[in-house]
Amino acid sequence: MRYFIGCVCSAVLGSFLTVWLVQHEPGSRVIAKEEDPAAVARRSATAVERFFNQDGLTAEELINVSVYERIHKGVVNITTKSSRTDALFLIEHQSEGMGSGSVIDKTGHILTNYHVIAKSQNVSVTLFNGDVFEAKVIGIDPQNDIAIIKIEAPEADLYPIPMGDSSKLKVGMRVLAIGNPFELERTLTTGIVSSLNRSLQVQDDWTIKSIIQIDAAINPGNSGGPLLDLHGQLIGMNTAIASVSGQSSGVGFAIPVNLVSRVVPDLIAHGKVYRPEVGIQRVFETEDGLVVERLTPGGPAEQAGIRGPTLVKKRRGPFTVERMDRSTADIIIAVDSKDVKTVADFREAIESKKPGEICTLSLKRGDRKMEVRMRLGGGPPEQGSGK
Repeated sequence: MRYFIGCVCSAVLGSFLTVWLVQHEPGSRVIAKEEDPAAVARRSATAVERFFNQDGLTAEELINVSVYERIHKGVVNITTKSSRTDALFLIEHQSEGMGSGSVIDKTGHILTNYHVIAKSQNVSVTLFNGDVFEAKVIGIDPQNDIAIIKIEAPEADLYPIPMGDSSKLKVGMRVLAIGNPFELERTLTTGIVSSLNRSLQVQDDWTIKSIIQIDAAINPGNSGGPLLDLHGQLIGMNTAIASVSGQSSGVGFAIPVNLVSRVVPDLIAHGKVYRPEVGIQRVFETEDGLVVERLTPGGPAEQAGIRGPTLVKKRRGPFTVERMDRSTADIIIAVDSKDVKTVADFREAIESKKPGEICTLSLKRGDRKMEVRMRLGGGPPEQGSGK
């Protein structure tokens, strides 16, 4: 009996194995049963639907929609008017400008670019609900292209945009920009951080070296608008595009929010930025470093013992000839152990400090190197000082 059962099992297993080998043998003519096309289509549709939510949005679209719905009410449209008089015919010419801005608090302060409101006699702000308010310029920082304006609007109509941290940005992170390009209010564009720490010249003698480069579409009218991360936090202020035609070419720039956060309190409180003063009026760039050219009498650098050039007087007959001997001047090579090779490097290093802070200058004096600690000047006048 056992022998019989074993033979039957062997026969059944052998049959199954033979069929499987024939079906899977290369070139086999045995064709498996075709699957119902309708079933295949239903299964494919189910797999695709997994990428969408109940509203038919992908995860990426859901983030974009969510950020826009939460933030767009905090983006304003800024209109400026200015006039100039023709010197020959005494005819007054009117001109208008457009830009964007971000509400930063419930008292009506709005962040925008300085170049948006520069040289304008009238500034007006349009909120998300269409209400228009005359704006007052509270503070300007032309050096960093930052300005704060203020409107007297109901708190219920003001939606401040939360500040983020631009020091956490990485190349490749997704970003969103909201602005008013070509008078098209609260337009959303998306992109990525293309690069960090780009340099952007905002004045003839000043370059910002911490600029964010993005590929989100930025066009005329976007200036002053917010650059956002996917959490809906302000990480920068859109300020310029790199384009010959003036239209978006996929290369846009934004001022990092950490720079904005550093200067805005001064702009609101004092109307300007109180920058640290080092007491060095001029330096001369050389291969060895920055030669101190001129010191402010009684300034922080002079008080710390830093030396400038020496005035040498020589008599030539009845005349006395004066010349500056730069060989006696100190050469600055670093600020707080960070090398400085250009005037821009030096200014940026000092600008990162606050008035009253202590910094260390690394110097070359003759054949030796040395370090000098000094307390930076500047800052608002003390209350009651009468200054």
